[in-house]
Amino acid sequence: MSLGLLDLAVVGLNHTTAPIAVRERAAVRDDEREAVLSHLRRHAREVMLLATCNRTEVYLAGIGGDPLSAFEGSWGHLLREYLYVYQGEAAAQHLYRVSAGLDSLVIGETQIQGQVKRAWQDASKRGDTGALLNKAAQGALSAGKRVRFETGLSDKVVSVSSAAVDLARQRLGDLTGRTALIVGAGETAELTLTHLKAAGVQDIIVVNRTAERAQQLADKLGGRACAHEYLQEVLPEADVVIASSAAPHYVLGASGVDLALSARPERPMMLIDISVPRILNPDIGTVPGAHLFNLDDLQGVVSRNLASRRAALPQAGLIVEEAVAELVRWQDFRQSHGLLRPAELRITPAAELLVACD
Repeated sequence: MSLGLLDLAVVGLNHTTAPIAVRERAAVRDDEREAVLSHLRRHAREVMLLATCNRTEVYLAGIGGDPLSAFEGSWGHLLREYLYVYQGEAAAQHLYRVSAGLDSLVIGETQIQGQVKRAWQDASKRGDTGALLNKAAQGALSAGKRVRFETGLSDKVVSVSSAAVDLARQRLGDLTGRTALIVGAGETAELTLTHLKAAGVQDIIVVNRTAERAQQLADKLGGRACAHEYLQEVLPEADVVIASSAAPHYVLGASGVDLALSARPERPMMLIDISVPRILNPDIGTVPGAHLFNLDDLQGVVSRNLASRRAALPQAGLIVEEAVAELVRWQDFRQSHGLLRPAELRITPAAELLVACD
């Protein structure tokens, strides 16, 4: 298949190509999003930005430049050694695998499907998508659903949140009777609370910058709400802390954890930061009695998850291949029948674009 047929590219980094310290540099903050997109629009007619806790990816159609340079220029960091680029059919296949949860830290996790859908909807509302990205995104979402329901990958709901709770259970044993503290009140925090409840934790404290959101989540699933300014007061109660907030700075550091542990002598504290950028200062790891983990530390948990799901991967791969082939046939039909508008014709020859694999 020629790249000219499917004028699509993806460039990005994820948990397999970059450690969390690097992924933080490519995180998308709300106040920087428009500047990033503005730069990307100079390189392509269609742009979709997908940013999650484990990946930052840019999907481009109607490309008019080097995708690697477009990515690095948008964030202003030298990231090339951590980036992957796929083009044409390979780019579509990557998007479809991502939507199906096959490229996730936790294979088969369901949260990514909604994240891809929101990324596409946001791009569409901004007017950043056209025929190709719209068709590719719709195909990816459809393929993702097929993979989960035809292969059994959806039989057990899994996510980064569930992996974090599994890690806590491995380290602390039975969580019944333990007190957990969640920092954040968004979708990931809600999933975390659900998995903690399923693991037998009854006493859960929800801390958030907006006290009302903390209260809503606590009321919805059962727990105690706490405004962020009182975090230090409730911290000594926590056996395990799971942070999943989008705060623009560290919300807790070594001094705060040390103070909390002094109020609970001989009772260690486990802290798991699943935020990107991280909101628990890495210096917490130097505090005696504090056991700090981040997303990269979940690999051991997810490797066991992969082992139990490996049997479903061949069938999942076939579904993705079928769906991508359908996209290629659609574009081939449009091209052969002269349905491509002039604005959709390729600007830069394929030979001038870099292709890399992770």
